[in-house]
Amino acid sequence: MSNMPLWMARLGLQHPIIQAPMAGTSTPQLAAAVSNAGALGSVGIGAYGVDQARQHIAQTQALTTRPFNVNLFCHQTATPDAEREAQWLRYLAPEFARYGAQAPSGLRCIYESAVGNAQLQAMVLQQKPAVVSFHFGLPEQSFIDALRAADITTLACATNLDEARLIEQAGVDVIVAQGMEAGGHRGTFVPEQDRLMGMLALVQLLARECRLPVVAAGGIMDGAGIAAALQLGASAVQMGTAFILCPESAASPAYRAELQSDQAQHTAITAAISGRPARGMFNRLHQLGRDYAGPLPAYPMVYDAGKALHQAASAQGSSDYAAHWAGQGAPLARAMPAQQLVQTLMQELHQHQK
Repeated sequence: MSNMPLWMARLGLQHPIIQAPMAGTSTPQLAAAVSNAGALGSVGIGAYGVDQARQHIAQTQALTTRPFNVNLFCHQTATPDAEREAQWLRYLAPEFARYGAQAPSGLRCIYESAVGNAQLQAMVLQQKPAVVSFHFGLPEQSFIDALRAADITTLACATNLDEARLIEQAGVDVIVAQGMEAGGHRGTFVPEQDRLMGMLALVQLLARECRLPVVAAGGIMDGAGIAAALQLGASAVQMGTAFILCPESAASPAYRAELQSDQAQHTAITAAISGRPARGMFNRLHQLGRDYAGPLPAYPMVYDAGKALHQAASAQGSSDYAAHWAGQGAPLARAMPAQQLVQTLMQELHQHQK
């Protein structure tokens, strides 16, 4: 790309592609392979404690000298609600029983937010990755300022114009415009206010209304999709589902098989897996969530139940409760090494830009 946007030129990126962080599925190997291919690899550390997160970043740094992105979860910390949690566990008890297991007696807050997390923030500043991105909202201003002072490029996810304006006001460098087609967790700051905007409309709106560069995310699977997003005013694209079938990802054999089956055509958004809305291939938890009358416990309490249920079922060979996140472009996923995928995407992009 001759007219490389400034933020990408600063990072020395050769291709307008970001591999989505996908906590749990992305690996240091995947991020490094994508970065080594001239795009921007990412690792999601939202599901790890500080020590494991540090290790994850260090492993990636050992595999590439090029920039990569470290993604942080910035959700508001849940207020426990014992009655709501007990009600959800009672509802799930028959599911556990099907696998000869007991539902847990209570739910734990298994993932810490980066918001107000001094230990995590200090570790990130110490490791100094080239790029840090935020999901579910923004951390406190002092941390954003510290990252800027350390010359770290920052990205944050927006699902509507209001969120994009907050990102701009906070002094973040780049907006990731996440359409409702995207796999994984919706980046909404307040899930109850999600407008479920599609990628096309959102990218055009943000490109027109915001001064910051916009990255398009949601349903983009090939060079034609990248070309379309760039045409709408995006400076780059973020692709997650497209990278799941790469051998470098941590996707399980069951996850890979499902993504290459008819199931890939049936993705849906549910909060019943984690407590926050997320798009994945339709499974038993999606159905249970639809049939549930009460209010769900908060994120990530719901995840604690879902993971326990998945563990009980998978011990007997069932992946009916697995969080197989995938976007609406899932049937278009291709299995090839990450470097080859980046090269293929760029060849396709050039063909569409002729």
